[in-house]
Amino acid sequence: MLDVRIGRKTYVAADGSQLVVLHNIAFSVARGEVIALLGPSGIGKSTTLRILLGLDEAFDGEVRRDGGRTGVMFQEPRLLPWLTVAANLRLVVTEGMPQPDIAALLEMVRLPKVGALHPRQLSLGMARRVALARALAVSPDVLVLDEPFASLDPQLAAALADVVERWTRDTGAAVLLATHDLVQALQLASRVLILAGAPATLAADVAVPPGSDAATRAALHATLVGRFSFLGSSV
Repeated sequence: MLDVRIGRKTYVAADGSQLVVLHNIAFSVARGEVIALLGPSGIGKSTTLRILLGLDEAFDGEVRRDGGRTGVMFQEPRLLPWLTVAANLRLVVTEGMPQPDIAALLEMVRLPKVGALHPRQLSLGMARRVALARALAVSPDVLVLDEPFASLDPQLAAALADVVERWTRDTGAAVLLATHDLVQALQLASRVLILAGAPATLAADVAVPPGSDAATRAALHATLVGRFSFLGSSV
């Protein structure tokens, strides 16, 4: 469904010098897969997502996909302040798309009574949950999430991770999320991709055994932290 090949991504510094930030990153995402992208802060996770979304075309490489709709949740909620929550969700639905059930989407992210509110009336955590609902409003075939559970308490983050998992299972959507939480990644993802190095490259592509129990995930966690010490802290 999604095939990403980034040979090189370069930024030009203020003095005119070139800084290579991504190098030789290649992976594919199939229908029904949940892929977690991890790495230290500033390594290039968000840049990788922007490239695969087509928001950054200044790179050497290629991104191929089979079509379909894409739902996106950025690190910042990016809600339009002059629109209500319900109007923000409807805004992403273009002609030809199925009309979303706004009440059901807000219930799904545990915000059943905020449809008539404006973004300024929401906490950051609430706004991020609305942003997740907006990403789902287009009935996506590919769901791209950048730190979707940041600013949420662990219990709520786990509940929303279940929402993503159920959505994938029920719709067959492909999901790619950048996260700093290895424990949550191992609970949710079918594969874990790890960016490391300078410039960043794909240092590991690790399958998470389907239906794995807590002991199996804990062993895999220990192995990955042993290989990549930055995974043992917030990254």
